[in-house]
Amino acid sequence: MATPKLPLLCLLALALFSFPHASTARSINTPCGFTLCGNLSIRYPFRLTTEPQSCGLKRFELLCDNNRAIFPMDRGNFYVQHIFNDNQTIHIVDVNVDKDDCSIPLSSLPFGSPTSRKFPQIGATSYTYLDTEFEFDTFTYEEMFVMNCSTKMNKSWSGANYINACRCSSCPPTNKNYFYFLDGGTAASAFHPSCTVEALVPISLQNINGLSTFDIYRRLRMGTQITWSLQSKPRWGSAVNVLQSLFWVLVGLLLLYAESMMALVHVLPSATSPPSKEIQIFLVTITGIILVRTLLGISCLTVLIIRKLRRRHLSVDDAIENFLQSQKNFMPIRYSYAEIKKITGGFKNKLGQGGFGTMFKGKLQSGKLVAVKLLKESKGNGQDFINEVATIGRIHHVNVVQLIGFCVERKKQALVYDFMINGSLDKFIFSSGSSSLSWEKMFEIVVGVG
Repeated sequence: MATPKLPLLCLLALALFSFPHASTARSINTPCGFTLCGNLSIRYPFRLTTEPQSCGLKRFELLCDNNRAIFPMDRGNFYVQHIFNDNQTIHIVDVNVDKDDCSIPLSSLPFGSPTSRKFPQIGATSYTYLDTEFEFDTFTYEEMFVMNCSTKMNKSWSGANYINACRCSSCPPTNKNYFYFLDGGTAASAFHPSCTVEALVPISLQNINGLSTFDIYRRLRMGTQITWSLQSKPRWGSAVNVLQSLFWVLVGLLLLYAESMMALVHVLPSATSPPSKEIQIFLVTITGIILVRTLLGISCLTVLIIRKLRRRHLSVDDAIENFLQSQKNFMPIRYSYAEIKKITGGFKNKLGQGGFGTMFKGKLQSGKLVAVKLLKESKGNGQDFINEVATIGRIHHVNVVQLIGFCVERKKQALVYDFMINGSLDKFIFSSGSSSLSWEKMFEIVVGVG
């Protein structure tokens, strides 16, 4: 008696084994598109508290308060300035630092270096903690203690420079305690007996000695970039992979069916002789037609669904761009280098070249014309570039070209501006001909009334 071949059974078992994983992962990572909180685009793994649980992970849940996204972490709340999904980085600022009052930065971030755990005997043990999903770059940021002292520090203690953390005219606040900043590398002997550690925060400085209180707050307002990592990523995280699993399940079933039909041809109950060739040809033909039509149908359906998903993804990108373009106050969009190449059509239309880079003409998916400045290769790590872009992006002036977005990938950096149809203003300012501008007109342009 002929039996179905072992490879077919293995194929069917493999397909049936893979498919449950796909359906389970799909319920974990249901594509919910994006959500906006103010000008911040939020997508998986992040989600708002008002969204379904399938749109993101509980650990990445954000609050949206007055159009500002708040990230509640284990030791405090932080405003989310940017979310960079391409390199899994978020830019956050302590909510206490961002307030225009006497609030002290008491929100600690997760530290992984030995420095942050070398004084467990001083003060509360909750000022420092570890986090397996979030961390910041200890090479970019240094640690700084926020001290709570019951005694006013009139001068340095044991060589340590205690910098007043109060930014109000009258200190201390009503609880009669004094707060100070202290360098994270301070030795244990430099801690005053009346002081405890309230928080351990990152700051982009080598050390804080010699700085004023406002210098430190200015650095803290720049925020911190922390990276996230998912502990267990779904094996099948997209609808395309689900379709692939379903496809192979059906293929396995069809092949098993075909093999069974072939076995049935040779093993008919109570048959004294094999069936005629006509019956064999008929069964093989019917099986082949069913198999081919089913495979073609599944292939066409898969192609149509993939095309629909791609169009939906492009429409989501268009919606983000159109919304941001309609706002007067928005931070620039972060593009990948591949997107920059697509916007400029492979850097074909060159507008000009300057000391800092080359300018190219491009077009967004929404049809808006832009000018892309491809900067010369930078030798830095890109952090200064990102901080500068965050500042430029807040400048909105009627006579200053708008910064739409930027790109920074390793050594590749680019800026995306509104396209100036009439050319740059410097051609008129520095022109010696009849098209030159008067001093009065240039003054009007600067103040924005021209």
